[in-house]
Amino acid sequence: MEELRRLLVEKRRSDRQARLERYRKTGRVVSLAYEEDTSLGALRSGRLNGEGEDEYRGSRSPRRRLMEAILLLVEVAAVIGLVFILFNGMNVLRQLNQEVQAAIEQPTMTPTPLISAVVLPSGHIPPNAEGGARPNEAEIPEHLRPLVQSLANLPLPTPGPEHAVQIQIPAIGVDAPVVQGDGWEQLKKGVGQHINTANPGQNGNGVFSAHNDIFGEIFRDLDQLKPGDEVILFTSQRAYTYLITGSKIVEPDQVEVMNPTRDPTITLISCWPYLVDNKRIVVTARLQIDP
Repeated sequence: MEELRRLLVEKRRSDRQARLERYRKTGRVVSLAYEEDTSLGALRSGRLNGEGEDEYRGSRSPRRRLMEAILLLVEVAAVIGLVFILFNGMNVLRQLNQEVQAAIEQPTMTPTPLISAVVLPSGHIPPNAEGGARPNEAEIPEHLRPLVQSLANLPLPTPGPEHAVQIQIPAIGVDAPVVQGDGWEQLKKGVGQHINTANPGQNGNGVFSAHNDIFGEIFRDLDQLKPGDEVILFTSQRAYTYLITGSKIVEPDQVEVMNPTRDPTITLISCWPYLVDNKRIVVTARLQIDP
């Protein structure tokens, strides 16, 4: 069967060559630069390897070459456009993320200090006035007096191990107990710590007040303190030393001196001047850090 196929292919090939030869002699065909061997042997041996491809390419028309060049340019432009779209998309996505992040991140807000005092503590009518010493309600605006009275009725916290129990100021001979709260009744017992202010050693502003001309005149000589003088606060566990940084005279309603601070500080407050008591003396001190 294989031999018959081969003979059949050879016969057809011979007939084709004969016809082509007759056509050439009569001028009906032109000579081909390349004739493909379609014999079975060529098909089986793989001799059809693309010979004459260059000739085929060379025979392409200029119009076909132009179209292929245009298509190539279109493909290159499409690739460049895709790269541009991807790059631009990344930039848009990055910008969108930045805008979302900026919308999420809010500036750090500084909390407004919650001052429960309308006027500075320790205010009172001096003992030499008619009727003797008593709280000076005239310092408090009339519309705020109900608020002050309600604050005076709030329960005082139970002293804990972190609360101050004693204060010493060697430069002016002060050695007195410390109680929680700075109302009229608390200041009869010693130096009062304003509720919710920083305890000894803690960051923040610890506010302590006492009278200057009644109930032991504990803070009578605050105006004699100088920068560098020591204030020692004792808790049930340890002692903390503060160094005076300055003092000033303020009006009774300048409660901003009680505002919280970032560093561990204390503020000492008393009425001023002696037996007049229409202003306040405010002394500040900073915690001494052990080396």
